[in-house]
Amino acid sequence: MNWSHQKVLVTGAGGFIGSHLTERLVESGARTRALIRYNAATSWGWLDHSSVRADVEMIVGDIRDHDSLKRAMQGVDVVFHLAALISIPYSYHAPLSYLHTNTEGTLNVLQGALEAGVSLVVHTSTSEVYGTARYVPIDEDHPLQAQSPYAASKIGADKIAEAFHCSYGMPIATVRPFNAFGPRQSARAVTPTIITQCLTGNKVRLGNVSPTRDLNYVGNIVDGFVRVAETPAAIGRTLNIGSGREVSIGRLARLIADRMGKCIEIELDEERMRPGQSEVDRLLADNKAARQALGWEPLISLEEGLQITIDWMRSHLDAYRPGTYLV
Repeated sequence: MNWSHQKVLVTGAGGFIGSHLTERLVESGARTRALIRYNAATSWGWLDHSSVRADVEMIVGDIRDHDSLKRAMQGVDVVFHLAALISIPYSYHAPLSYLHTNTEGTLNVLQGALEAGVSLVVHTSTSEVYGTARYVPIDEDHPLQAQSPYAASKIGADKIAEAFHCSYGMPIATVRPFNAFGPRQSARAVTPTIITQCLTGNKVRLGNVSPTRDLNYVGNIVDGFVRVAETPAAIGRTLNIGSGREVSIGRLARLIADRMGKCIEIELDEERMRPGQSEVDRLLADNKAARQALGWEPLISLEEGLQITIDWMRSHLDAYRPGTYLV
């Protein structure tokens, strides 16, 4: 795909993955528009200080609002839909807000794209829709199981995307990232939680350290998004973007501490524990379909990605509150 001929819209462009994707699209030559959720501070999230900020057309709005999307979709060829509420713990406290944003918001995005005649929508799913693995590695045919209100809202969003493709012939491809990590990730995620605590002390407070996760560096995930958009054969499909490697939370803490030259004590924090039936015990991606369909593979390893992330967080520690549990 010649990106210089494409007008693209990224929803959730100010967020963790969205800001990295926005930068990649600008660097590829795409005429890039960012939909940023309106806020009183007039912040554009991580794009506030991005080197590509001047090259991005900013649209302030909300995916829960049809009029915002109608304006944002005008003249757009490709939509990358990443806007979502993502914190699993907060979804226990405010489940309706997750349905409004993640499920109804996705419906609004798809309706807006359909009305605007958009050529392609790349929809963002999550590995949380699988729940605890019933078999490993987890392929795209694995049953879906909502073990949190967040997961339920994302299953709803995925199924709406599937319905629009089947009902209206809408060109939609779904990217299902496994556990992203990297610079700019919020403190509600486990990797920055561990790194910031290691940067400020020798004690790391965590919840359950036994579950395993398939951690994939954000640059690998952005590669997956771009390749999906460039691959016509991806339309109508859901593709796992995972590393194919699993690591327990406890082992992850040790890996991070070792790379920082720290001797740490891991302390159980009951507040960080998920409800028993809600904990996803094991995630491990089968990424064969993405390798075959997209020619994609994770180029940055867990260890390389952790070092990049540690170095970035060391110089951006003021953006975090180490030791404070944030849902």
